[in-house]
Amino acid sequence: MLYDDLRGIHEDLERLEAGIADRVLEDPKLKRRARLQREHEIANLVSRFKTQSERARQIYLDQKVERTQELQSISTGDTFESFFNAYQETKQFHKRYPNQQVDNLERAYKRPEDGGPHNGDMDVGKLFRGEEKFGEFFDLTLLHEEYLNLPGIRGVKKQNYLAYLSLFDVFTPPKCPITRKDKMTDEYFSYVRSLAEYLESFYQKTKPLNDSRKLFQEFDDEFDQLWEKNEVPGWEKVAAQANGTASNKPATEGTGVGIWCADCLKEFSNDSTYKAHLTGKKHIKNAEARQTAGDSDDNGKSVSKSDHVTRLKERAVASREHRIRKLASTMQTEREGTLMNVERREGMTDKERQQEIEALYAEETDEATTQIEEDEEQDGDEKVYNPLKLPLAWDGKPIPFWLYKLHGLGVEFPCEICGNYVYMGRRAFDKHFSEQRHIYGLNCLGVNKNTSLFREITKIDEALKLWNKMQRDLADELERKGGENGDGVIEMEDSLGNVMPKAVYEDLATAGLL
Repeated sequence: MLYDDLRGIHEDLERLEAGIADRVLEDPKLKRRARLQREHEIANLVSRFKTQSERARQIYLDQKVERTQELQSISTGDTFESFFNAYQETKQFHKRYPNQQVDNLERAYKRPEDGGPHNGDMDVGKLFRGEEKFGEFFDLTLLHEEYLNLPGIRGVKKQNYLAYLSLFDVFTPPKCPITRKDKMTDEYFSYVRSLAEYLESFYQKTKPLNDSRKLFQEFDDEFDQLWEKNEVPGWEKVAAQANGTASNKPATEGTGVGIWCADCLKEFSNDSTYKAHLTGKKHIKNAEARQTAGDSDDNGKSVSKSDHVTRLKERAVASREHRIRKLASTMQTEREGTLMNVERREGMTDKERQQEIEALYAEETDEATTQIEEDEEQDGDEKVYNPLKLPLAWDGKPIPFWLYKLHGLGVEFPCEICGNYVYMGRRAFDKHFSEQRHIYGLNCLGVNKNTSLFREITKIDEALKLWNKMQRDLADELERKGGENGDGVIEMEDSLGNVMPKAVYEDLATAGLL
């Protein structure tokens, strides 16, 4: 039924709008990973919002006759006919798919912390490599290796990774050692295509809310204008003179200064060398072959079909180079951050790098643990029917009442030393004397020895009296033994000058022998 489909679409659009609003109103002071996670969720919801809006638009514009017929059948026909038809279709569907899961539309677009579903496919941690650090840095190590194996790089001083990061978007001499002829190879085209695809993917992953299609189209339009004007850097069109005279326009390859021969695809440093080359057999043979394969354009000039194919290949390579330059300029912040990070890591030892990697893994583990704890808390928020206030078992449900009575869990045992904490049941009460709460209470009273003598004592005054008595008994024992170390260092002297231990002196005095 069209109207039922429209109703469902409009309901879905309202829920999508509410889900987008909830995420937009989140705290902006988020970590990079959390911020990217939120932006990707918003981008997915916006994409679904556009899809549903287009569905509704097609129903409104393209199915006017069907909607009119359905409306007439509801208003003028049998009132319950359409209802029972839809009812039968629903029964047939569930008969064919008896185990079909029903989606909870109220939770479909809510945030996970608000009770929404957890979608593991939307985890931004799966979108980035380890070196990219959630879109903060580039990871061009594989492309750097591919760059070092290009034909134009062989035999020249190769750039290290740090220098490559500074010059990967430079394609013209003298900073770029690759000539125009080497750029026409399959290896170079594969390299610039891979580099452009990586930068496009990186931009889409780090800025999901930006309209990347519109931005890339602007790049293509700008390139088309430059190509028509023959102003693309490094790809200016150089035409050879048909009458054999040298072209004064500099060739845009090699050293950047010279005369280009379109027949031999070769550059010459000066005019005299070029004129001598025109009389050679190789040049004459190439010129005849080019003339045979060519035809005439509207102006009557000879145009080679191979030159046209070559120009198309040049355009394909030049378009990738232009895309790379524009993307590198757009993501200049990430590029500078990558340069600083590579310089910092080059100055670190292997041990420091390993410690940094372990710290990153520990941070991710902590975040995952925190998320699991939050999920468990949300799962435990469900209300449990417990009118008797029975203790909960390991599964979160109340224990049986007979077990509650068997263990005497209804009997209260207060402890003044623990801050008047009440323990339910004899077992918990006996166990608490060796727990940290009771030991800390005794330490606050000055009792630093939790012996078995303090067991069953819960009053503060009783514990203090027992502790004071223990201290007096200990002092008397030390005094009787003649000192704290028991080595008889306390000595006494009688009236005659005889020196003896204190214990001997007291025994003689008691016997009246002094």
